[in-house]
Amino acid sequence: MLYDIKLTMRFDYSGLAGGGRHAIRVLPQTLGTHQRMIAGHVDVDPMPRERSARVDFFGNPVTDCAFDAIPDDLVYTAQARVERTAPSYAISDSVSLADLRAELDADRTLLGRSPAHFLNASALVPPHAGIRDYAREHSARTVFDTALALNAALYKDMRYDAEATDVDTPLAEAFEARHGVCQDFSHIMIAALRHLGIPAAYVSGYLRTIPPKGEERLEGADAMHAWVSAWCGAKTGWVEFDPTNDLVVGADHIVVGYGRDYADVPPVRGVIRTAGGQTATQAVDVLPLDQDRP
Repeated sequence: MLYDIKLTMRFDYSGLAGGGRHAIRVLPQTLGTHQRMIAGHVDVDPMPRERSARVDFFGNPVTDCAFDAIPDDLVYTAQARVERTAPSYAISDSVSLADLRAELDADRTLLGRSPAHFLNASALVPPHAGIRDYAREHSARTVFDTALALNAALYKDMRYDAEATDVDTPLAEAFEARHGVCQDFSHIMIAALRHLGIPAAYVSGYLRTIPPKGEERLEGADAMHAWVSAWCGAKTGWVEFDPTNDLVVGADHIVVGYGRDYADVPPVRGVIRTAGGQTATQAVDVLPLDQDRP
């Protein structure tokens, strides 16, 4: 499947703004044989004083910008063409929970995607007794079956509510109220997996959405999305799950970044010095190119 992706992020400042830096993580990655970024770029308005590109520890592409002054508003526009197919998972080779510890001990790699980095609590995924008990209730024989069970359970038990939480809502609050958005679903599933000793990563990216039958697709109506990657043993490797939609991730999910939690992969992180407040808006289009669009 070929996709054209466009993301527009606008920051409007009520007062004079300037003297700041942003790190931007919005471009899709090239990942093995199932995802290839054919072309992509990030436009910045106004033009920053400095701009550079790098890859962070987890392998995510980053655009860094520094500003002297922003007269009215700041707009980032990312455009990319991506080829994406459904990943092939060796599900039958998933390690059992009983043997997982031994496989982790045998893995000596310390690169960015090593399972060792995704085992412990992180800034936005602290330990939580209720989530630990919830995880134990849904554990199964293999790591894959356990992740699949938690994926389905969270979809069933949680209520998606775009107004209930924001990016700063603690994991515990979302879990206890059983509501939230994709970030909350993903953080809770990551916490549950880690409580069982399963390495789990936060995935940021884009999701193609399909409008209801008979309705026109609205421009800018897609969104950045979040899901979970679970390490299912040396033979199976990483498998991705979307608890917001009860899916094993396929060709409609386009990866931007991996991290321990959202704090490692926000689309924009940094500071801008300003004398007033700010408002932020975001619009995303994920357009399939090689089949009839809904």
